[in-house]
Amino acid sequence: MNNFKAAVSAQKKSFISLFIFAMLTGAMIIGQAYLLVAVIDGVFLKGQTFNEILPLLGGLLFVLFARVLFSYLSGRKGIRMGSKVKSDYRRALLNKYTQDPIQSSLRGQSGKKVSVIMEAVDEVDSYFSQYLPQVIQSAIIPLLILIVIFTSHANTGFIMLITTPFIPIFMIIIGMQTKKKSEEQLEKLGKFSGRFLDTLQGLVTLKLFGRARKQKDVIEESSLNFREATMEILKIAFTNSFMLELISMLSIGIIALEVALQLILFDGITFFTAFFVLILAPEFYTSLKELGNAFHNGRSSMGAVEKITEELKETDVTVEWGDSTLGTEKTPPEIIVQEVSFSYGENQFALENIHAEISPFSQLAIVGPSGSGKTTLMHVIAGLTAPSSGKMIINGNPLNHYQEEQWFNELSYISQHPYIFSGTIAENIAIGGGSEASQKEIEEAAEEAGIAGLIESLKQGYETPVGEAGRGLSGGERQRLALARAFLKRPSIILFDEPTTGLDLYTERILQASIKKLSQHATVITVAHRLHTIKNADQILFLEKGKVLGTGTHEQLINSVSKYREMVAVQQGGMAR
Repeated sequence: MNNFKAAVSAQKKSFISLFIFAMLTGAMIIGQAYLLVAVIDGVFLKGQTFNEILPLLGGLLFVLFARVLFSYLSGRKGIRMGSKVKSDYRRALLNKYTQDPIQSSLRGQSGKKVSVIMEAVDEVDSYFSQYLPQVIQSAIIPLLILIVIFTSHANTGFIMLITTPFIPIFMIIIGMQTKKKSEEQLEKLGKFSGRFLDTLQGLVTLKLFGRARKQKDVIEESSLNFREATMEILKIAFTNSFMLELISMLSIGIIALEVALQLILFDGITFFTAFFVLILAPEFYTSLKELGNAFHNGRSSMGAVEKITEELKETDVTVEWGDSTLGTEKTPPEIIVQEVSFSYGENQFALENIHAEISPFSQLAIVGPSGSGKTTLMHVIAGLTAPSSGKMIINGNPLNHYQEEQWFNELSYISQHPYIFSGTIAENIAIGGGSEASQKEIEEAAEEAGIAGLIESLKQGYETPVGEAGRGLSGGERQRLALARAFLKRPSIILFDEPTTGLDLYTERILQASIKKLSQHATVITVAHRLHTIKNADQILFLEKGKVLGTGTHEQLINSVSKYREMVAVQQGGMAR
């Protein structure tokens, strides 16, 4: 809370201005009441002419204008205070995130950070723009009114003194509840934002591992929790407004009754004084009532301040990812890509009449220059993109014959940039399975993927948190985590989209060894560009501009497709034979 105290202390000059505006506003309220009563008393009781009350009307008009002006200036000063504090908080949070972005990425999700830097900081605004100005006004204006009423009619002053404490007592009770519920609301909003963004960024990965529906349920639950927390806040706000109105109306009613008795029965007060007191009484309670409403917003702001303070203290956040299941070894299906075409739109890139037959346990390499459609074809085979024409035939049936979950349980898709979720290393590996995976199974999968040694060298081992999208991990480490998921799942079809691009030779060798292990129990389809990967494939599909220029083994394509031969020659640094 030190940052918050510093923010309040930095506004001392503004507090002086607010104090002056409150004094002037209080004086205008009293002046307005006096002139209004003087006009009515003069016209109806003293029979004064319009010319006689004209100076009073002019004074009343001036006072009304001055009251509006000072209220406007007070509100404007509060808004500027709130804007300055929000700017300072956002700058502090941004500095924290940018000074050490890797460490920041390891602590929670981007969505949650955005929630803090946007919604939580915005919540602070009402403390400075509404609550503090209203506290100053409610400390000065009722006091001025009370002094005037005591000098005019002491009985009314005593009634006000007796009834006034009920308002702050109720404010304290409501305020404590508001702060607690506000903190819960912000916490649930942060979780909802973080889960939503994390799920959106990793949607392809979730779909491939059959977790999209599970995460949909998680997001729905988070959304409902946030809605319930928001409704609780609104319920408290409505209760607060109702009780403040009730206390104010009862107090004003008691004052009106006492004044009426004094005026009519006991003749102990003049009409001027009675009317003057009755006009000032609602102003007195309105000022306190507005403090009660502002107090509700102020307590909500304090919950937001604690959330921001907690974020600035760098608390770690981990995400739990539901159930995961271990796959069982399966016989890979026969896959036929039957005259498949796909277009991104008119005059856009398109695949044209792609045909391939992929036998169980075989290795297919998809090669070609950049922009030839390799990744697009991979997406079609994976079922992530529906072909415009043609069919994907799986074991004699069209792909749409199978349920989405059935198909995705059969395959793993490892891209150049596999998505790593915010959470622990163990959680990121466990998502590869379909049910609850044991720690032993997770460790065995990591061992087969060649990443176990690295994990065990970390201080927290498998419980080490990793940042959203794998921040804090190298490209090779992210690839090996993705491979560990595949070893845990044991899919019958594995798709690799240039997984070794940009990796050093040592890391590439580790990955190649792991891929070789996986291929013993699965059909492997690889988008490849390096010669040693291409040469070992059972079948190579050579693409250019969305069309198949040749299909066959490495030796067959060398002899039959000149462009393939040229591509190989470039890699070998000479002429291919």
